[in-house]
Amino acid sequence: MLKVYGFSKVNAGARGHTRDLRVLWALEELQLPFEIAGMDHPAHDLNTEAYRRLSPFEQIPAIDDDGLVVSESAAIVLYLARKAGRLIPGDLAGEAQVTRWCFAAMNSIEMPLLALMVLDWTADSSCGKHREFLAGWVDMRLGNLERWLADREFIATGEFTVADILMAHVLSSGIKDESLIAPYPGVAAYRDRCLARPAWKRTFKAYCERVEAG
Repeated sequence: MLKVYGFSKVNAGARGHTRDLRVLWALEELQLPFEIAGMDHPAHDLNTEAYRRLSPFEQIPAIDDDGLVVSESAAIVLYLARKAGRLIPGDLAGEAQVTRWCFAAMNSIEMPLLALMVLDWTADSSCGKHREFLAGWVDMRLGNLERWLADREFIATGEFTVADILMAHVLSSGIKDESLIAPYPGVAAYRDRCLARPAWKRTFKAYCERVEAG
């Protein structure tokens, strides 16, 4: 059976925002059977040689599908969609659009959001100029996304795909300050539309019941 390496315990600030949620959401949408291998982050379960063989950068998530190992959340959800034949078009052109927007979620959108988040975690009063630059980068990317979503329900195709799982989760977990997204009602509505899906709600509920704050 497909095994998902996800958190069983993680620090309180990250709980509810971790990247294993992307994989668990995809599995719930696809209704694929799986088992959880719970990893205790404070106990350094990720920092073992055995886990490095699955995830070279000691990160969650990873999967082992009867001996086929994949790490990196975007790679995993794309693999699962192709395996199930759902949440991704069967034609090459449609698959290319979904892949394109999976990369966009991980690079064009998550990168500036994560950079700003890390600065806010670590900065002192001397970092105002750095924050102004990063906030401007975020603003530019969300503006680009707002224009793209102007006449679209979903990000890559006319149907919900794994690209929407990645993009919606990035917009949810990567934005702690709602004032960043407030000028972009189309982006906020898109995020909320995706997070209103029953599969996400079931996934998040199960995660919160299972994963401890450490």
